[in-house]
Amino acid sequence: MHGRPRKASKPEEEAASDAKATKLRSLQSQFMANHHDKIYTNEAIELSTKLLEINPEAYTAWNYRKLAVEDRLSRIESDQNLVKSILDEELNVVESALRQNFKSYGAWHHRKWVLSKGHSSIGNELRLLDKFQRLDSRNFHAWNYRRFVVELTNRSEQDELQYTDDMISNNFSNYSAWHNRSVLLSSLLARNADGFIPNKKIPEEYDLIHNAIFTDPDDQSGWFYHLWLLDQTVNVETPLLTSSWPSHGSSIILSGPGYLNGSSSNFTTFCSESDSFPLILYFDQAVGGVSSSTVTIDAELKGNEDLVWEPVSNKNSQISCVWVARLKYFSSKPCEYKVKVRLGNSPGIVSSRGCTFSAPYEFVFTAHVHEIVKDSQEGTVSWTDGFDIWDAQSKDLNPLVILDQLNAEMDVKWREAAILEEVKCFRLLSDSKIGKLSLARLLMAYEAMISDAAVKGIHYEEILQLYNDLMALDSSHYQYYKDAHSLVFLHKVTSSTESLSRHLFRYRDVNNLVCLRLNNLSLSRIASVEKLLFIQMLDLSHNELHSTEGLEAMQLLSCLNLSHNRIRSFSALDSLRHLKQLRVLDVSHNHIGKHSVDTTRYLCASPLSNSEWIQDDVGRQKPGMGTKYWDAYFVLRDLNLKQFNIAGNIIAGDDEFNSFVLQVVPTLVWLDGQKLGS
Repeated sequence: MHGRPRKASKPEEEAASDAKATKLRSLQSQFMANHHDKIYTNEAIELSTKLLEINPEAYTAWNYRKLAVEDRLSRIESDQNLVKSILDEELNVVESALRQNFKSYGAWHHRKWVLSKGHSSIGNELRLLDKFQRLDSRNFHAWNYRRFVVELTNRSEQDELQYTDDMISNNFSNYSAWHNRSVLLSSLLARNADGFIPNKKIPEEYDLIHNAIFTDPDDQSGWFYHLWLLDQTVNVETPLLTSSWPSHGSSIILSGPGYLNGSSSNFTTFCSESDSFPLILYFDQAVGGVSSSTVTIDAELKGNEDLVWEPVSNKNSQISCVWVARLKYFSSKPCEYKVKVRLGNSPGIVSSRGCTFSAPYEFVFTAHVHEIVKDSQEGTVSWTDGFDIWDAQSKDLNPLVILDQLNAEMDVKWREAAILEEVKCFRLLSDSKIGKLSLARLLMAYEAMISDAAVKGIHYEEILQLYNDLMALDSSHYQYYKDAHSLVFLHKVTSSTESLSRHLFRYRDVNNLVCLRLNNLSLSRIASVEKLLFIQMLDLSHNELHSTEGLEAMQLLSCLNLSHNRIRSFSALDSLRHLKQLRVLDVSHNHIGKHSVDTTRYLCASPLSNSEWIQDDVGRQKPGMGTKYWDAYFVLRDLNLKQFNIAGNIIAGDDEFNSFVLQVVPTLVWLDGQKLGS
């Protein structure tokens, strides 16, 4: 363990071990007979005591003792002294077992069970814990038990916080003490206890952690606590609205299915087969309770009085950062509508942590309904030509503007000052790996705080270089740094209209679709999607992506190019199920089908194991098709694709798979560049 070489056992040690094993087998045999026959005599209980003295990890023996105690208590009258005597005996057995193995899960759980009976001295428990924690101050079992005991007493959280002070002063490397401190402070700060105001207490905690970090920069416990402090500085409890589509002040063109000739490049054109368009709300944290009673829509669009809001989440949860409703409209004649959306005026939108959205906000946009002037074209979408540079001054880029009232809600001044002090401090440790990583995180946090457009984005190049250095210095965590580098790069791209405009185009062949081209950038992760809700066409080809996580928020996407990436299976495309507008999908030249073992298949059983959804011409079931491609089925079945490219993957050469695709996606017109039925 921990790099220590294993020593060969001496003959006398082996003999003692054999004797212990023989005794243990004999005790276990007798004990199991008693357990099976439900014998709870004093002799039988004493036998279990001997077994636990030798092996405190015998969970069955602990469970037996619970049954024995319940049996004994049921046989006595309400004699409190006798009850206490029985329970004290259990506490003594646990204490003896803990002397054998201080980390015995069964022993600690049994002690909690005894205390829950309510006949033991809580004060004695704290004294016992002090004795145990002097022997091993970092044992997390003892700290967990301490929290349990404190909840049963009137001991204040402030007193317990002082206890962590004492333990940390004795040993900066006490990770359990730092963790307990974070638990206590979270509670004290959440209820604004006397002397525990965030803008005062968190800077004090930074001073405390500096003593640990600069005393021993190689010890991880201080760094973990510093990361927790940074999280407390950046994040706020109250959920905030980050962005929406349509955005405030924007104009959109709506029509039924078809092709619009000469649609203006100053607007987003949205064509729908169902005469509806998505209204998207993006929050900074997962929330629930978004409904027609918490979000008010004022518009002349009829039939939208009781909108159904749906969370967009791969976890099938009723809480999500992204919520979507679909507003109906009529495309029979040209007209113009003003739409006002208000939220936060009525309670009900609540985060997963129980905090209420309480910052009233409204946004207004204009919807222009146009008639269709040309029939839909049947040609393929090309990713190589037909693009024009887009005027980035369009109001569609409003999501890039940080909402001033949201910054005001965050009380950003003290947070910004605290992070700036940390940046100055950690520049002194920027030669170490953990110093570089912390500095990169701090600079990213500071960028999130900046509202002045003149200075926003000035740190991105430094952050990117820090992650480049880390990839070179620490190859064992290369992918982690690579993913972080991709996230920072995308934050940089979306930080201003100027930087984003370098990647924005219009696809003139199909309604001047808004296209974002992020190809050939070595991206391994997707980020900043809250600023890209207006994108309709996305080129992520020739990158290093392993999944499409995050794209589910981009509800306007109709064309997506993921060719020449590192996608290994259809499971990695799961987020695409939520993109109801997606018509063109290119996943060519990935690794789908290359790896014979897809761990996703073994983490959860195929939902199609007993399916009869595929049958042959005479109605007989084809057992192989449904189960073999179940992951592809659950992605593709929800899509109405017209164009699908999968060439260059191992699976693409399989005629059976192509047949499967045609059955699952009946709307398909083009497959791997070939028009179907021609």
